[in-house]
Amino acid sequence: MAGHNKFNYGGVDNPAWINEEDETHRQPRQKVGPTLSSPKPLRIVDRAGSLSKIHKNKNKLSPTSSSSIQSDIHDVTTTTISDDDGPMDFDDVLPHVGEFGTYQIVLFFLTAPFCFFLAFSYFSQVFITLVDVHTCHVPQLNHSGLNITQKREISIPLVTQTVLGSPATYDSCTMYDVDYEEVLRDGLSPNETWPTKSCDNGWDYDLEHIRYPSAVTENNWVCDRAGNVPLAQAVFFCGSIVGGIVLGYIADHFGRIPALILCNLIGALAGVITTFSTNFGVFAFSRFLMGIAFDNSFTLMYILVLEYVGPTYRTLVANLSIALFYTAGTTILPWIAWGISDWRMFSLATSIPMASVVVAYWIVPESARWLLSQGQTDRAVSILKTFARINKKQVDESVYKKLKSSTEEAMEASAKEPTQTVLDLLRTPRLRRNTILLTLLWVLVAVVYDGHARNTANLGLSVFLTFSVASVTELPADLLLVFFLDRWGRRALAFGSLLGASVFSLATLTVPNNQAAVTAVLAIIGRFCVNITFNIGLQYGAELIPTSVRAQGIAYVHIAGYVAAIVSPYIVDLARFSQILPLTILGILALIGAVVGLLLPETLGAILPETIEDGENFGKDQSFWDFPCCQRQIESDSATASSSGDSSVPVVPSRNDSNFIRAPSNRAHSLRTSIRGEALRSSLLARQRRQQVLHDNNDKNQQHPETTIRTISSSLSTRSPIGKRTRDEP
Repeated sequence: MAGHNKFNYGGVDNPAWINEEDETHRQPRQKVGPTLSSPKPLRIVDRAGSLSKIHKNKNKLSPTSSSSIQSDIHDVTTTTISDDDGPMDFDDVLPHVGEFGTYQIVLFFLTAPFCFFLAFSYFSQVFITLVDVHTCHVPQLNHSGLNITQKREISIPLVTQTVLGSPATYDSCTMYDVDYEEVLRDGLSPNETWPTKSCDNGWDYDLEHIRYPSAVTENNWVCDRAGNVPLAQAVFFCGSIVGGIVLGYIADHFGRIPALILCNLIGALAGVITTFSTNFGVFAFSRFLMGIAFDNSFTLMYILVLEYVGPTYRTLVANLSIALFYTAGTTILPWIAWGISDWRMFSLATSIPMASVVVAYWIVPESARWLLSQGQTDRAVSILKTFARINKKQVDESVYKKLKSSTEEAMEASAKEPTQTVLDLLRTPRLRRNTILLTLLWVLVAVVYDGHARNTANLGLSVFLTFSVASVTELPADLLLVFFLDRWGRRALAFGSLLGASVFSLATLTVPNNQAAVTAVLAIIGRFCVNITFNIGLQYGAELIPTSVRAQGIAYVHIAGYVAAIVSPYIVDLARFSQILPLTILGILALIGAVVGLLLPETLGAILPETIEDGENFGKDQSFWDFPCCQRQIESDSATASSSGDSSVPVVPSRNDSNFIRAPSNRAHSLRTSIRGEALRSSLLARQRRQQVLHDNNDKNQQHPETTIRTISSSLSTRSPIGKRTRDEP
């Protein structure tokens, strides 16, 4: 790049990680081998001087070492790269304008209200539809002077729920059909011979635990109408499916900001309609609208912020935003309901703030990636200049010119690219298997996560306290991933966390019925485990699905999760028949999910698949027993090189080396979710870069055969099961 003396090939689909060190001022340093704790870049493209030294000193090596290295160099593509070589991608510009400067920090904190909107839209129905113990209302006992417990003893039959040994409870839907004046006068006690009938005079509701009348108690959605509550939640997830499709289309064609604003305005409208609903039809419609807003109300902002953060910080920002802000939103939500103690006002309080999103039009920048994918380079460059100014960065104008020209070339090439669809994921056997397994994993995780979150109302303690405590587990779950996801790998953590969720959920079967606190503790630990898996699943899909269909593939997998989540309210509703049924079913589903997670390939440190062919070949060299957390550390480069006589000689991993070679630390983190509209352009830029580099190299090698600047070719990637770097792309 003109005017700059550093390479900067960051970002998505890059053929190599470029060493940004200035060769002329470079100090000798000890080389450290690529271990799990201290990752070393496998692919390095140095300046001409670096490998010229190797070329000049090759005669100093022992004959064996020299021939070995020459053999390895012969296996790879030899290229000569200058500052002006290759097209420029969006991530190439980020280091110039600042990868995590003042502007990105501001955007990071701006995700806070959107995290709250996500929590409020997702879980508000839990506190709108609370219901506690309820029994038939007996008008003849109104003036008897008996308390509620005494009334139930003489008017409500006991029902022994034999499912999994549940204790006997008062029947919620029947009462004795007798003359209660005679019962009171003669002091009669109920017996099994007394006839019963359904509740024809309404119900008496306990408010000891739920504190306030809810939509259920006001509308008597119990007994034969008890299915209204899970049905409304199922309609909510149907809205999520529609929202994912419609708002995704709007985001692709009109921009992220218009879609973000529209989405949250729909959520605000849904809350208002919920407040004034007088029948189930209107209530269900309001939940459908809220479902449209759910997920997209936060995800669009979440993706947009990650687009502007450099690869080094993406895993941190991605996990920390959820860990801090989403956890805070879910934790305070029950106390908002407790403090207001009115389900209609609670609905307004948690939805009206979503209308404030209109200010995002003036304070949140449009996605520069999307603008580039649409050919709106001037707007994108203007936004990047704003970032540079606020981050106090001086950027040469040639950087923006190079980005513009590269984008124009990519747009022209995109017209010639064959169109691929999500159906291509199912055309080849290995990719089809991975796609089905990934979908099944996400389906199971979605059901278990949603089921655990909603089942807090059935744990026998204060729903406000248990929901709040369970929500706090989001924080350690997210922070754990920040430190261990890129060390232990996806498979091991997904398997272990789902297995833990299964064990703690099923452990509730051994707890006596009168130990509600113990049951709650076990259920909350299970919730913590599934929180870990949920966050892993967000990233796993983005890494396994090829770039060419990644946006469509991620949408397909997430929609499958929404469809599956429709059944989770019905699983939770089984508590009407037995308190331990929901956690038992969730535990079994988590165990199945743990096994499914083991069948997927590991993606840690791997080059993400670009094409359908890449997806088909991905993970072929992996063994079932390959786990990054169990691999021994690789010998350091310096030690290996010294054995060959020159510490400056790069060491090429053995073809039989089964250790995991991590990507460079500043390129090892990928986005945890799809960025629509950017995948094809990034793929084209990468392809153009490789073609141009190879073409220029051939010309220069003919003129200067003594120049030996190397890059590791794709053939070297197969020298270990996952001996590849991670591309920082959506």
